[in-house]
Amino acid sequence: QYEQVRELADYVISEFFPPPVETENKYLEFLREVVRRTARLIAQWQAVGFAHGVLNTDNMSVLGLTIDYGPFGFLDEFDAGFICNHSDYAGRYAFDQQPNVGLWNLYKLAQTLIPLFEPEEAELVLGEYRAVFTERFMELMRDKLGLQSQQSGDAELISELFEILQASHVDYTGFFRRLGDFKTGGGEKNNLLQGMFIDPASFDRWAGTYRIRLTKEASVDAERRVSMRLVNPKFVLRNHIAQMVIEQAQAGDYAELNTLLEVLQKPFDEQPTMERFAEPPPEGSERIAVSCSS
Repeated sequence: QYEQVRELADYVISEFFPPPVETENKYLEFLREVVRRTARLIAQWQAVGFAHGVLNTDNMSVLGLTIDYGPFGFLDEFDAGFICNHSDYAGRYAFDQQPNVGLWNLYKLAQTLIPLFEPEEAELVLGEYRAVFTERFMELMRDKLGLQSQQSGDAELISELFEILQASHVDYTGFFRRLGDFKTGGGEKNNLLQGMFIDPASFDRWAGTYRIRLTKEASVDAERRVSMRLVNPKFVLRNHIAQMVIEQAQAGDYAELNTLLEVLQKPFDEQPTMERFAEPPPEGSERIAVSCSS
């Protein structure tokens, strides 16, 4: 099948990828570009709290695009092990496993292309994935936190935040949206953030570290709020909201469905009259799991 693989690779490269710089092996450079695009894409998923749900190799795009919107879901309360596909009994495609599955799928792509380059060369290219993923993920998380520069201790700040979000079952999207109102000098807005935690003291400890980090780069509250509003959406497609509008549409009422479609086209806008679409699921409600046929 060597000729078929080469022919397909030639077609994809010529149609979808810019002419590579002078290189000994365009197929190896093609693999490298797919590795980079995949790593960056999944970093974006992790930052926004998106779980794909069914990351089979045929549901991945060499272009670094999200495709096959089946049993996907956005995080409500932060849960690193969130499983959105009710058929995924073992949690293979759980939220925190997505970076690993992405790399596994890239290995399968490389195995298919092996006739076009040496296995050792492919191994080196695949070895770049983790660094590209981490770099992009850290960039995105700094943006979400309103940080302007890269400093030592950032990884720990983010890791500790994830720990307290999970421990207190804090709504992921809602927290980051509200974090834009954080005041380095304290105040009511910070109290509202603290109130999102079962253990308020855990937030206070983290907020102290966060405040010091902001002070190091002379962060201005008003300016940071504007920048954070541009990267932390107020609205994501929550499953309980989707289920509500589906049921209404099935009954012949499409009003809320049409409104929701309009709201989701401007996820970063405040849209104060649309608060109902930003609400997390009712406390104590059962998490909605979906499948490939949902």
